[in-house]
Amino acid sequence: MAAVIYSLCALTALLCAVLLLLAYARSRYRLLLWSGLCFIGLTINNLLLVVDKLVLPLVDLSGWRSMVALLAMVVLLYGLIFDAD
Repeated sequence: MAAVIYSLCALTALLCAVLLLLAYARSRYRLLLWSGLCFIGLTINNLLLVVDKLVLPLVDLSGWRSMVALLAMVVLLYGLIFDAD
Protein backbone atom coordinates (compact mmCIF):
# COMPACT_ATOMS: atom_id res chain seq x y z
CA MET A 1 0.00 0.00 0.00
CA ALA A 2 2.87 2.36 0.76
CA ALA A 3 4.23 1.97 -2.78
CA VAL A 4 0.90 3.06 -4.24
CA ILE A 5 0.67 6.10 -2.00
CA TYR A 6 4.27 7.21 -2.61
CA SER A 7 3.86 6.75 -6.35
CA LEU A 8 0.60 8.67 -6.44
CA CYS A 9 2.21 11.54 -4.54
CA ALA A 10 5.05 11.67 -7.08
CA LEU A 11 2.62 11.55 -10.01
CA THR A 12 0.45 14.28 -8.48
CA ALA A 13 3.44 16.57 -8.00
CA LEU A 14 4.54 15.87 -11.58
CA LEU A 15 1.07 16.63 -12.91
CA CYS A 16 0.98 19.91 -10.97
CA ALA A 17 4.39 20.87 -12.36
CA VAL A 18 3.35 20.12 -15.93
CA LEU A 19 0.08 22.03 -15.62
CA LEU A 20 1.78 25.04 -14.03
CA LEU A 21 4.49 25.16 -16.68
CA LEU A 22 1.93 24.81 -19.48
CA ALA A 23 -0.06 27.66 -17.98
CA TYR A 24 3.15 29.72 -17.83
CA ALA A 25 3.83 28.97 -21.50
CA ARG A 26 0.39 30.35 -22.40
CA SER A 27 0.20 33.37 -20.13
CA ARG A 28 3.85 34.25 -19.34
CA TYR A 29 2.84 35.03 -15.77
CA ARG A 30 6.14 34.54 -13.90
CA LEU A 31 4.63 33.23 -10.67
CA LEU A 32 3.45 30.18 -12.62
CA LEU A 33 7.04 29.56 -13.70
CA TRP A 34 8.40 29.68 -10.15
CA SER A 35 5.56 27.48 -8.91
CA GLY A 36 6.19 24.97 -11.69
CA LEU A 37 9.89 24.84 -10.89
CA CYS A 38 9.04 24.34 -7.22
CA PHE A 39 6.80 21.41 -8.09
CA ILE A 40 9.56 19.89 -10.21
CA GLY A 41 11.67 19.93 -7.06
CA LEU A 42 8.84 18.42 -5.06
CA THR A 43 8.48 15.70 -7.70
CA ILE A 44 12.16 14.88 -7.32
CA ASN A 45 11.65 14.86 -3.56
CA ASN A 46 8.81 12.36 -3.89
CA LEU A 47 10.84 10.18 -6.27
CA LEU A 48 13.66 10.15 -3.72
CA LEU A 49 11.10 9.09 -1.13
CA VAL A 50 10.12 6.12 -3.31
CA VAL A 51 13.77 5.17 -3.74
CA ASP A 52 14.46 5.68 -0.03
CA LYS A 53 11.57 3.62 1.29
CA LEU A 54 11.03 1.00 -1.41
CA VAL A 55 14.13 0.51 -3.54
CA LEU A 56 16.90 1.07 -0.99
CA PRO A 57 15.30 0.59 2.43
CA LEU A 58 18.66 0.14 4.18
CA VAL A 59 20.05 3.46 2.92
CA ASP A 60 18.94 6.70 4.56
CA LEU A 61 18.20 9.36 1.94
CA SER A 62 16.37 11.71 4.27
CA GLY A 63 19.15 14.30 4.10
CA TRP A 64 18.99 14.38 0.31
CA ARG A 65 15.21 14.56 0.38
CA SER A 66 15.33 17.47 2.81
CA MET A 67 17.87 19.34 0.68
CA VAL A 68 15.78 18.90 -2.46
CA ALA A 69 12.62 20.06 -0.67
CA LEU A 70 14.45 23.07 0.76
CA LEU A 71 15.81 23.99 -2.66
CA ALA A 72 12.32 23.72 -4.17
CA MET A 73 10.91 26.02 -1.51
CA VAL A 74 13.77 28.49 -1.94
CA VAL A 75 13.01 28.68 -5.67
CA LEU A 76 9.37 29.49 -4.94
CA LEU A 77 10.32 31.96 -2.21
CA TYR A 78 12.74 33.70 -4.57
CA GLY A 79 10.00 34.04 -7.15
CA LEU A 80 7.58 35.44 -4.60
CA ILE A 81 10.02 37.98 -3.17
CA PHE A 82 12.35 39.12 -5.92
CA ASP A 83 10.37 38.61 -9.11
CA ALA A 84 7.53 41.05 -8.50
CA ASP A 85 5.82 42.16 -11.71
